Amino acid sequence: MTDARPKSVAIIGGGAAGLMSAYHAKLNHPDHHIALYEKNAYVGAKVIISGGGRCNVTTGILDLKKVLQNYPRGSEFLRTAMQNFPPEAVISWFESQGVPLKTEEDLRVFPVSNNGKHVVGALENALKELGVEIHCHTHIIEISKTSAGFLIETKAGPKPLVDAIILTTGGNAYRQTGSTGDGYAFAKNLGHSITELAPSLSNFHLQESWAKELSGISFKKAKLTFISHDGTSIFERTGPFLFTHKGISGPAIFAVSGMAAYQKFDSNKPAKLLIDFFPDQKSEQLDTQLQELISTNSAKKIVSIIAQLLPHRVAESIISVNTVPDSVTGANLSKVQRQKLIETLKATPVTVTGRGAGDEFVTAGGVPLNEIDPKTMQSKICPGLFFAGEIMDIDGFTGGFNLQASWATGTLAGESV
Repeated sequence: MTDARPKSVAIIGGGAAGLMSAYHAKLNHPDHHIALYEKNAYVGAKVIISGGGRCNVTTGILDLKKVLQNYPRGSEFLRTAMQNFPPEAVISWFESQGVPLKTEEDLRVFPVSNNGKHVVGALENALKELGVEIHCHTHIIEISKTSAGFLIETKAGPKPLVDAIILTTGGNAYRQTGSTGDGYAFAKNLGHSITELAPSLSNFHLQESWAKELSGISFKKAKLTFISHDGTSIFERTGPFLFTHKGISGPAIFAVSGMAAYQKFDSNKPAKLLIDFFPDQKSEQLDTQLQELISTNSAKKIVSIIAQLLPHRVAESIISVNTVPDSVTGANLSKVQRQKLIETLKATPVTVTGRGAGDEFVTAGGVPLNEIDPKTMQSKICPGLFFAGEIMDIDGFTGGFNLQASWATGTLAGESV
């Protein structure tokens, strides 16, 4: 039941979570005055460039249990919001707003137009139809709580007091889009703490020159095992990856880097990454396959035989890692050498010396989840304050999971406000 007096609600941040929370706040509370504030010249900057400009709207995985497995931080907290606005609801909503979507083979969901501007445009149009005020070019410098409500100070002066605030300012990744971490200061000023922040979904720099020489070669499926500098933390992920001129990247690497977001490593204290190029085969099966290739190609050099299993340049690197002489043929490859090759094919070691600077898509960390009610997204510390999106200590793997979390938490915050 709503109060008789219409409330005023300010949404701070015009990204995915802010736009969706503004929509559902007005939809569920049509008498409330809803205003959205964005410091950029336009809303949805990060949404527009996500997925290489195509905008990976959500995931095509519809089993909620499997969806939640794609969040290294925040999976249990997200359960209520996800049940309330799951991927299929997101898909239905955008299609009802005139944005047809398609689910690709890897279960990522994009607009048929492959244009992120159409996703943001649909949200903008929906807000305008409902009568939500959108204020761009509004740089907020402080938010404080008074006995009469929330006071919002901007560079141009104070705004009228509001009854409730939804903080949707994002993290501090993609700083060029305005996600510069302002919301953390606002949350702190309203009594919240902030966890340690770290880049998630970044690529890895490698020490090995041979790996950099493989730049551009990609694999649809490999198992990657990250081992911390001191050997105490191990993270695994199977999926696509590619070599780059600095090291290694791709969806499986982003996932491993997300799991290892708080691991510290550099050239002096590097981490290790093991690459299993044949994750669907046991070592014994791969050995049998290699022996069969050797028996029918005994006169060929071993590098040419390995090149029947992997791209030739990769085969050359595998041979060099094993220090097998170039002249060795299938016929004179020893059993010890063959077994060492199998070990390397199943666990090629590379040395991780750093993360791709500025390549992180999301921020690990934020407002601690034990300070927020997962059933409403309202602060447990400051009544009338709500959170949605990446400002919270929630982050997902690549594949539409971060936008899905923003749509879901934004919806729940908007409904609850």
